[in-house]
Amino acid sequence: MQSAPPARVAEFDLAALRDGNRRALAKAITVIESSRDDDRQRAQLILEQCLPHTGNSIRVGITGIPGVGKSTFIEAFGLYLLAQGKRVAVLAVDPSSPIAGGSILGDKTRMEELSRRDAAFIRPSPAAGALGGVAQKTRETMLLCEAAGYDVILVETVGVGQSEYQVAGMVDFFMVLMLPNAGDELQGIKKGIMELADALVINKADGDSLKLAEQTRRHYKAAMGLLRHAAHWEPRVTTCSSIEGAGIADVWDMIADFEQASRDCGAFASRRDNQARDWMHQLIGEMLKARLKNNPEAQALLPVLETRVLARELTPYSAACQVLDCL
Repeated sequence: MQSAPPARVAEFDLAALRDGNRRALAKAITVIESSRDDDRQRAQLILEQCLPHTGNSIRVGITGIPGVGKSTFIEAFGLYLLAQGKRVAVLAVDPSSPIAGGSILGDKTRMEELSRRDAAFIRPSPAAGALGGVAQKTRETMLLCEAAGYDVILVETVGVGQSEYQVAGMVDFFMVLMLPNAGDELQGIKKGIMELADALVINKADGDSLKLAEQTRRHYKAAMGLLRHAAHWEPRVTTCSSIEGAGIADVWDMIADFEQASRDCGAFASRRDNQARDWMHQLIGEMLKARLKNNPEAQALLPVLETRVLARELTPYSAACQVLDCL
């Protein structure tokens, strides 16, 4: 594989990115998201330059079923954080079009006020992609945003499928938004997601739904108490109204409490170390699969081995070993 041309590598302006230049940040993310081999090499060179300047943000994952008001909440929450003097980056995991394959990119249109603020940066990422998929793009984009000086990074998921687990594995604080349905939704929540959650936030707690939201909060709090969680933090259940702004400050105070408690006992750094280690091992596995897929000898051998396994002439383990020997 040939190395990237020096002239293209030199296009990256670390000083501009460190100064918070949004154009420089956007250009760097475009390289990160590229599937071209030479751009993958450029991306790693860019990230290596940025690494010494990363790790100074709080990373917050936000998920919830469609219609729960994630984008409205993020805009209200982001505007509150800006008022507190924070710089906010929003990485929205955007569903890919099943027809064109590209990102639908609806998030900027749903966060109009936040997207106009100089201290905010919103970047949708398509949920489909090459090696590592959305996890790779989002993890590396977070590093670029940290190098650019963003204090809070919000990662929004589409609220369906594996993306919830992926995002929970790359953030410091994982929040699940819920609707005020008085516990009727409880049966529809994946137990695994509730175990991953550091907080449940009942959104749309306003108007006629205010009492219902409080009733829902009590239901969820009782349900969360039955699950196993980290020793240093008991997940909280709170309510808010993204439209009226009620409870938004409480959500930020809760995240600040979590960060302080996690740092005091060493869990904050430990969680990030474990995430980086797990991510490295995941990438090793995916790179091995990619190499096998591009190995002519392995691809020619696969159908032969599959036939022998189905004919019970060879165990799957022995067949797998023969494929790996091609490397």
